[in-house]
Amino acid sequence: MKAVVLAAGEGMRLRPLTASEPKVMIPIANRPILEYVVDSLVKNDVHDIIMVVGYRKERIMSHFEDGKKFGAKIEYVVQEKQLGNGHALACVKDRMSGDFLVLPGDNVIDRRAVGDLLRAGACPSALVVESENPSKYGVVTLEKGSIKGVYEKPTEMISNIILTGMYCLSDRIFQFIDQCIAMGEYGLSNAVQASLGHEPLTPVFSDGLWIDAVYPWDLLELNAAALENLPVRTAGKIESQVVIQGPVGIGEETVIRAGTTIYGPVLIGDGCDIGPNVTIFPSTSIGNSVTVEPYSVIKNSVLMSNCSIGAQSYLSHCVLGYGVKSQSHLMGAGAEAYVNIGDEFYKVPHIGSIMGEDTSFGTGVMIEPGTIVGAGCKISSGSKIIRNLPNRSLVT
Repeated sequence: MKAVVLAAGEGMRLRPLTASEPKVMIPIANRPILEYVVDSLVKNDVHDIIMVVGYRKERIMSHFEDGKKFGAKIEYVVQEKQLGNGHALACVKDRMSGDFLVLPGDNVIDRRAVGDLLRAGACPSALVVESENPSKYGVVTLEKGSIKGVYEKPTEMISNIILTGMYCLSDRIFQFIDQCIAMGEYGLSNAVQASLGHEPLTPVFSDGLWIDAVYPWDLLELNAAALENLPVRTAGKIESQVVIQGPVGIGEETVIRAGTTIYGPVLIGDGCDIGPNVTIFPSTSIGNSVTVEPYSVIKNSVLMSNCSIGAQSYLSHCVLGYGVKSQSHLMGAGAEAYVNIGDEFYKVPHIGSIMGEDTSFGTGVMIEPGTIVGAGCKISSGSKIIRNLPNRSLVT
């Protein structure tokens, strides 16, 4: 069976982290989100994959190439305009016949989730889960073992069962996609809804891992979930008087200096320099070539590659894009906060700050919880950041 992976979107609600790469390539536990999707397919003996790409497509294609190093055979189809996932699937219409899988490329999923969809033996079918916040998704109602209705991001409570975006579909779906596109509806859930009057759609429940990254703080949940299955592999150099508790992965040519304490699960990439006397708490991922200077504390955070954190800094529930640099005493505390995304505010139980790539901070900068700092910003020493900053802001 072939699989179509939809990986064309930018992920606008994850800005500024998608300034130079698509949402699907954001690292979770030091692996692109899309890699989890490919891995889960291959582990279920689905090797023939078509990726629909668009925004920053070169980043995806250069990483996965023909798929051979991932145990897959990957072809690419370009969605020139990112109009919706139904429109994205329509781009592969001429390449598909019979039954096939459809998966979103921007969700972290595991082998079991894909396996449950395959083992259900029903097509068309959709993987569904119960959600505490169904208004963010396509919600379904069930009747006599079939999906009766699909409601996209309803404002009122209809059901707590949502579509994951993972389907087993047949080529018959394309006639409904074409009909919906002709009416200006580009979502795949629109086409699925249109098909319900013609053939039943079987809901498939799974206990497997499925987490969607809609907002920046979702990345912290994805990262924590991915680290739960962390294979412990310790390389590099660990100096004396280093305390390591729980599962901790340390990459090659990384140095963990004396007096540092790490509480797993924590993953540290290659070529890093940590410490001395740094403390790293659980659910933290640190990419490659990252420097964390003495007496800094990092909790439940994602630091992408090439970051540099100055001495006596404190980061909790933060996401740092590639190449963020700070001098000493950067304060990014986590707390309950309202986060402004677009024109809306979201109450988040525990969030630090989101820092876009290649942003630099002087000494003694404090960032209020829930603040989003754009890419390429320059923040002078002693600044207090209390509101979102657009890309390339200069704070003096």
